[in-house]
Amino acid sequence: MTPDDSPWTLHEAGFPASHDTRLFYRHWSPRQPRPGAPRALVMLHRGHEHSGRVAALVHDLGFPGDHAFAWDARGHGHSPGERGEAPDFAALVDDLDAFVRHIRHAHDIAMQDIVVVANSVGAVIAATWMHDHAPPIRGCVMAAAAFAIKLYIPLAIPALKLGLGFKPGLQVTSYIRPGMLTHSAGEAQAYADDPLIAKQISARVLVDMAATARRVVGDASAIDTPVLMLAADQDYVVKTGPQRKFFDALSSPFKRFVQLRECRHAIFYESDPVRAEAISHCRTFIEACRAQPEASAERFRTADVGSRSAQAYQRLVDGKLVGMPTRAAHALQRAMLGSLGGLSRGMSIGMAHGFDSGASLDYVYRNQAQGRLGIGGVIDRGYLDAVGWRGIRLRRKHMNQTVSRLIAKRPADVPLRILDIAAGGGRYLLETLKCHRDRALHVTLRDRDPANLEMAQALARDMGLGEHVSVEERDAFDPDSYADSEACFDIVIASGLYELFPDNAPVLRSLEGIARQLKPGGVLVYTGQPWHPQLALIAGTLRNHRGQPWRMRPRPQAELDGLVACAGLEKTTSLIGLEGIFTVSVARRPLAGD
Repeated sequence: MTPDDSPWTLHEAGFPASHDTRLFYRHWSPRQPRPGAPRALVMLHRGHEHSGRVAALVHDLGFPGDHAFAWDARGHGHSPGERGEAPDFAALVDDLDAFVRHIRHAHDIAMQDIVVVANSVGAVIAATWMHDHAPPIRGCVMAAAAFAIKLYIPLAIPALKLGLGFKPGLQVTSYIRPGMLTHSAGEAQAYADDPLIAKQISARVLVDMAATARRVVGDASAIDTPVLMLAADQDYVVKTGPQRKFFDALSSPFKRFVQLRECRHAIFYESDPVRAEAISHCRTFIEACRAQPEASAERFRTADVGSRSAQAYQRLVDGKLVGMPTRAAHALQRAMLGSLGGLSRGMSIGMAHGFDSGASLDYVYRNQAQGRLGIGGVIDRGYLDAVGWRGIRLRRKHMNQTVSRLIAKRPADVPLRILDIAAGGGRYLLETLKCHRDRALHVTLRDRDPANLEMAQALARDMGLGEHVSVEERDAFDPDSYADSEACFDIVIASGLYELFPDNAPVLRSLEGIARQLKPGGVLVYTGQPWHPQLALIAGTLRNHRGQPWRMRPRPQAELDGLVACAGLEKTTSLIGLEGIFTVSVARRPLAGD
């Protein structure tokens, strides 16, 4: 327990994390809270460790009027699960998001009053959370971020992938000895003697973390949160280069990189004066973050012009994103598409209507390979299994889950009105609604293409939903599509739309129209595409619904959420899809007086 002379009282509890799991956490509650809005530090422990190990750091950082929180990652400390195990690395990121939402609601702490302090694996979790979920936190301290672990064994990651094929539950044991973590003999002994520290880690989590770290480091420009990075010059565990690359790419207007001398990996457990120096840097950074004015969402209105995302898109348009050999390879693939693509049903639809069209998406959703002459089915299966299409199908699953959850939360005896502003063929929404036929609901499907609306009407009749569904031919980007007198919808859906258009002005006009049509307390469900691993390939080989090269500008989640905020809506949650390519988020129109 906390000593009587401590400025905090220690509480221990649990919170509902992802995958229907309850995890253990510690809360250091200030005995004399600072005046004004409460503030908090959220601490992420290293791999193998637990939240009890950060207790000394809470005290040494010295913010006695503030709250501090830390939880035991699943499979660590007092939290359940096989030691070092998790469904995947994404589950650990989802746990952080669930933890922050829990403490915000339980203690009325605003997101902008939270600073995250994360070490090693915890820093990779925090970086991924900032990239994928884009929380508007005040700042983040990242110590010895494990973006690239020194595995020492050649081809270790490929070997682990091979091993997982034979043994899905494969675990590995850490090679790190306590003396490799710190110069402090006392801290090294404390690490060795701690019964809650486990040396195992899931090989699946290790492989997932390596892939996620490469993605986040490569797209770090999507993050504009203030960041302090502490790196150790004698780190036997992780490489410094990726930490520097991540830092250099950050769009953060306020960021600092400190290379600590005579320092090993466990920075917060080093000998003095190195540890004292690290603590001092943290304190100075946190105070500076809190002294700065809260960042306004208005900065995202013009992010389609001057941001790094916009610059990358312009290089894509100008044909400068890749070199001549890659462009030649794309030309060859276009020729193959023209000669063999007709054998694949999916490719034929894409060539006829555009690979981003409603007809293409409807086919991808069905996920039933079709083709001619035998080989066409094989080609079609490869087409449908492309990472982007697999991500699209997972997005549909997330959309269905989200809409079903929102419907279930509404009183069963109250009529529910749902609007989809660009429904296409309407399949994913109608499939969801079929499971709620017992509810008093009415659905309006809008689209600018009459053929899509005819398809949606026919599908609604086939599903026995015709009496619940009406269709309207409207342009989702036309302000006249959103009359003020129609502010009567409980749920509005914008799926697969905004990510197709690089400019922010029409997206914001659409969001402002949606805000007018939502009831107070109503919600918007919207999708995003923060990044894509095949931008150049798609632009060089495929055509969109307008018959032009399908060029996409991935809009960072922070930018998309910022536009939603500019429209007067408050984001509440996000679900992150395969490899972070697609997201499904929910935002709420505030009630009067909120």
